[in-house]
Amino acid sequence: MDKKTLAGYLDLANHHQEASAGDIRILCQKVRTYGFHAAFVNACYITLAKGELGQGASVGTVVSFPLGQDTKESKIAAATLYAKLGADELDVSANVGYFKAGEWEKAQDEMCAIVQAAKTQKAGVIVKFIIETGHLNDEEIKRASQAVLTSGADYVKTCSGMGPRGATLKDVELVKSVVGGKIRIKVAGGVENYEQAKAFIEAGADRIGTSHAVEIVEGLEL
Repeated sequence: MDKKTLAGYLDLANHHQEASAGDIRILCQKVRTYGFHAAFVNACYITLAKGELGQGASVGTVVSFPLGQDTKESKIAAATLYAKLGADELDVSANVGYFKAGEWEKAQDEMCAIVQAAKTQKAGVIVKFIIETGHLNDEEIKRASQAVLTSGADYVKTCSGMGPRGATLKDVELVKSVVGGKIRIKVAGGVENYEQAKAFIEAGADRIGTSHAVEIVEGLEL
């Protein structure tokens, strides 16, 4: 895998509480320099990132991150607004409490409504649901993945990076057993070097969210 191909798998993210406009400009500069797929920013910086990147790369943001327990209505409103502001991709934290309580119909209804609202606002927007695999057992990971698939979303995302753990290769295997070939898989949380990224890609990950994208790409040359 060459550096350009590897960079295309990576979303460079800054979701820190203290992120400033200057930090986001630096983030976007790195996305341009290395050819990363997207810059992922907090919602207040969508417009700034779009202005910095133009059509050169995608801009993504997060919804109800990282807890996922905002109301359905507030999630819908946020997803709609962020798409209107120009976000190309929305990574939405699912309500893991619904998963753990076995409230699959409630979870499904919420996810379907969010997808419909976002894609009505902006037909091409990419929607991912973060299922936070660190809180789930194997069967719950499969059922959550099926719910994401049924919702009409574009990706299952394993983790927020702020949950009890990051992504594992087993997570990818479990998600892929349900959605493989139908929708895509994004991993996040703890992917910090080239060897880790390579292993996830070989396992079936289509995208990797990380704040260490530069280190991952530079590691290809070591």
